[in-house]
Amino acid sequence: MSELQINTTQNVKITFNAAGAGERLLAFIIDSAIKIGYMLILNWTFGAFDNMDQWSQIAINTVLGFPVMFYTLALESLLQGQTIGKRVLKIRVVKIDGYQASFSDYVVRWFFRIVDIYIFGIGFFIMLFNKKTQRIGDMAAGTAVIALKNNVNISHTILENLKDNYKPTYPNVIKLSDNDARIIKETYAAARNAKDYQTLIKLRQKIIEVAVIKDVKHPTDIEFIDVILKDYNFYTQSM
Repeated sequence: MSELQINTTQNVKITFNAAGAGERLLAFIIDSAIKIGYMLILNWTFGAFDNMDQWSQIAINTVLGFPVMFYTLALESLLQGQTIGKRVLKIRVVKIDGYQASFSDYVVRWFFRIVDIYIFGIGFFIMLFNKKTQRIGDMAAGTAVIALKNNVNISHTILENLKDNYKPTYPNVIKLSDNDARIIKETYAAARNAKDYQTLIKLRQKIIEVAVIKDVKHPTDIEFIDVILKDYNFYTQSM
């Protein structure tokens, strides 16, 4: 499994494991099986429409085929970069800068499936020879697919050790995603160890902006970010 190095907007490098071509292929097979199953059910359910005129049949087939056509785009947008197949394989689409991909990124990836999948499966062969395991759609959208099942310890995850009597300070941290929390922790640790105070200031400002925190109760950047990470863990582990 190759490593994927991501540069955050704070110019801090974070390393993830890129999902392997085999994992992506298996996720694709699972998703394809779901779509084929859907089409078979439609065939059994709506077979009675076979006696309709040609144009009516085409119209019905087109409408009923929308879920198959937009399956990947819809699920990746709703499930933060995952389809059912990707969720089973524990892989996810992310931006190369480490942030969650936007809807427009998913659209670009979805559009390029025409080239990657339906033209001799060229995307799979490109992934085999690409160090980031990207297909053409990923390159066009500036995305990559990462593995979420890395063997890491607690210091490399978004988890924090909390005392039983811990009391949170900033409830708005629930506005952050797991991906945001992971990037915050990685950036915070790297900047603190390097004594990069400018990055800590920018990180603090970004957290306040994204989480819409109006009443900041901790004067230093290090104290504030440390509490933010603990609060995020407190609320998400309780959900």
